[in-house]
Order: sequence, then structure tokens, then C-alpha cells
Amino acid sequence: MIGPQHADVASGRWQTMTISEQFGNVGSEISRAIRWSTRNPATAQAALYRGLDLFDLMLDDPRHRASVSRLREIARAREVVVDFLAGSNEYGSTAASLQKYFDQFAVAARRSHLPRLELKHSC
Repeated sequence: MIGPQHADVASGRWQTMTISEQFGNVGSEISRAIRWSTRNPATAQAALYRGLDLFDLMLDDPRHRASVSRLREIARAREVVVDFLAGSNEYGSTAASLQKYFDQFAVAARRSHLPRLELKHSC
């Protein structure tokens, strides 16, 4: 179920984002869940649920449904996150490893929005 925090993304904006932007947004919620897991479990759980909502939007995105490998990547990432935050951590994940995984997408999304610098070659 998509909560009110993500109603605007669910209404269509989500499908305009790149996969890097989508994973970056998921990563923000998962990062919050990890950060709050020891201090405020209720806040951590809410962030986890928001992240899972975003994962579900990714899995429903027609662009991703056209690629089995992309769907597999999204589903596996979701599985690993749930295993780490709500399961028995069978994958042996750490907060740092999850952060590193999601950070690469945030960096890629950010880079795609930076203006390209033209290098002038002088002889």
C-alpha cells in the first residue's frame, strides 16, 4: 500500500525517474530505517515500509518489467533489505554494505544531472 508520503510518486512521477534516481530514493528510506533502528524502532519501521513501497513501485514500473535481469536486481535488493532489517540476516549484510550499495545509485543520479564540462584542448 502506498502511503501519503509517496502518493505523488505513485501518481506518475515515479515512471519519469531513472533507475538510479529510483534506487537513490529507496536508499534514502532504507538509510533512515537503519539509522533509527536502535534509537526509535517505530520510526525505523515507518522508514522501512516507505522504502518497501518504493521497491514495489519499482517492481511495477513497466520499464523494469521488460527486463528480467533488472527485475531480479530490484527483487533481490528488496529481499536483502528485508532480511537485514526484519529477518535473520541470512545474507550477512551490514549497514555499511547496504549504504554502499544504495550510494552508488545516488551518485550516478546526481552525476546525470550535472552539466557536462567541455574540455578545451590547446596545442
